[in-house]
Amino acid sequence: MALMPYIAAIDAGIHQEMRRDPKVLYFGQNLATTENHAFLAAYGPERVRVTPISETAEIGIAVGAAMAGLRPVVELYMAEFMLVAMDQVVNEAPRMRYMSGGQVKVPLVLKAGYGFTCGWAGQHTGTLSALFMGVPGLKVAVPATAADAKGLMASAIRDDNPVVFLHHYLLTLEQGEVPDGEYLVPFGKADVRRAGADVTIVATGWMVPRALGAAQQLAKEGIDAEVIDPRTVAPLDLDTILKSVDKTGRVVLVDQATRHASVSSVIAAELAEHGFRALRAPIIQVTAADTTIPYSEPLEAYVLPDEARIVAGVRTVLK
Repeated sequence: MALMPYIAAIDAGIHQEMRRDPKVLYFGQNLATTENHAFLAAYGPERVRVTPISETAEIGIAVGAAMAGLRPVVELYMAEFMLVAMDQVVNEAPRMRYMSGGQVKVPLVLKAGYGFTCGWAGQHTGTLSALFMGVPGLKVAVPATAADAKGLMASAIRDDNPVVFLHHYLLTLEQGEVPDGEYLVPFGKADVRRAGADVTIVATGWMVPRALGAAQQLAKEGIDAEVIDPRTVAPLDLDTILKSVDKTGRVVLVDQATRHASVSSVIAAELAEHGFRALRAPIIQVTAADTTIPYSEPLEAYVLPDEARIVAGVRTVLK
């Protein structure tokens, strides 16, 4: 095990797969701009390249490369940059395997940051997980820890389907223990970050440490909260969530996105259909306010979920 920042763990996952498989490529608009770039120095210009300032071009190039048998990783920096290339992201990459009867694979990773709620106002502060979650054929990884950042990236690169790999910018420098050597985290397998018996809290990304902090506060009141991190939202490990709700009978869903564009709303619908009999209280969603992120720091804090709101949500379902 090694202690490293979240962002370094992502790089470790890419290095792991580039060393293992010469078909893995890495390119983006700010990569390989000098010969001292670490990936360029390690793997050469045939595998690590700078691209034009065009998301449509770089994602289109990646789709073609993947169809030809390579495994490209595209560094997109911000999730919003994918919005100008949604034809490639939604209509091309995820559809090819199905429409070809499995004859054409598209092993592609679209790596993008999100949730940069750090005084950037409406630009690059969105949480777009649910937008990509609903596209058939597209997998979506949302790591919350450094270890998962490495392991999910490696699994994403090995997957024969396109993967949107969303890393939260506010986790960038968070330190965590990361396994040495080859390390993979399976898709579709949630992690129970904290076991508990009284209430289930489900959170993704930056909301996971907020949920764990809330659980610690609640423990001081004698409330035993279980915290679940789905890790991937497509595929979603609904079984682990349902098993927890069967035990606790109460659930609070936490998401940095606005309510009607959230992963939490999808999970809430699934629980209402498949876990209704286990529920002893209404499902509570703790999400961002339905507004663009403000520039003002106090207003920004006002619209985002935090530990206090998670605690309040738990108290509500325990009444």
